[in-house]
Amino acid sequence: MTALQDLKYGQWFRGADIDGDGFITQQDVRKMSERYITARGTAPDSVTSRRLTEGMDTFWANVIAPMDQDGDGKVDLREMTEGFRRVLTDPALYPDQIEPVTNCFFDLVDLNGDGMIDQVEFQQMFASVAGVPGRDCAAVFAALDRDGSGALDRAEFHQALTEFFYGNDPDAPANHLFGKFAA
Repeated sequence: MTALQDLKYGQWFRGADIDGDGFITQQDVRKMSERYITARGTAPDSVTSRRLTEGMDTFWANVIAPMDQDGDGKVDLREMTEGFRRVLTDPALYPDQIEPVTNCFFDLVDLNGDGMIDQVEFQQMFASVAGVPGRDCAAVFAALDRDGSGALDRAEFHQALTEFFYGNDPDAPANHLFGKFAA
């Protein structure tokens, strides 16, 4: 684990701590999906909304909850960082650890169902779910759109999440995926 990864994980933590109390709880994780469902205008009882909520519950159960070292039902920044250090060590595990939730978000974000996420769709997701400012979203989107198509396909989106959670390259485009931070 490097200082860069600590910065990225801290940024992710701040976005995931929806109520700002210094802890991530299952309620925070659920609120992340609820925020997006609301921003998108998707019915809370729709198949897509249920799939996203179930994916986030799985993310909580399999990735975040095991980081709760003191068993209090909440994860602070230290626990999360140490947990990511233990768990997110091998990008080969991405399919089990991050990919299911990423696929849910991709499908929900792809508003027009064309198999691509354009800048408007991308900004709506990251602004509503993690509170990333629009100007930051635009800059990150441009960097992630490696083929210059004006949209991210599923492979580019997965590459970004892999880069963010497992990467150690200080120049990687996905470093600021969940908002800018000072390196």
